[in-house]
Amino acid sequence: QVQLVESGGGLVQAGGSLRLSCAASGRTFSGFSMGWFRQAPEKEREFVATISWSGGTRYYTDSVKGRFIISRDNDKNTVYLQMNSLKPEDTAVYYCAARLGRPSTTDNYDYWGLGTQVTVSS
Repeated sequence: QVQLVESGGGLVQAGGSLRLSCAASGRTFSGFSMGWFRQAPEKEREFVATISWSGGTRYYTDSVKGRFIISRDNDKNTVYLQMNSLKPEDTAVYYCAARLGRPSTTDNYDYWGLGTQVTVSS
């Protein structure tokens, strides 16, 4: 089992920045790709970004390219999502997820965190 705990969410004005963290515990973190997803009120959960175990492969949804950066520190079992130039439409609950193997842009992940709220005011 892998436990994932997100942190770093909050309220920020449009144009501001936040950095989300996701700490993993439980079984070894080795070999896991990590992803960030989000769900806005009355909308389906959507893919945001993913990163491979080595960090060499990263994918982003089009709406966040150039603004968000996913990274990881395997020594700390932690993945990050740096969010810059935030927009009101980025408001959502952000979820961290883990899957063994290659990164995926769909929600076929094995483990999920409980989420952290990000609210961007206009």
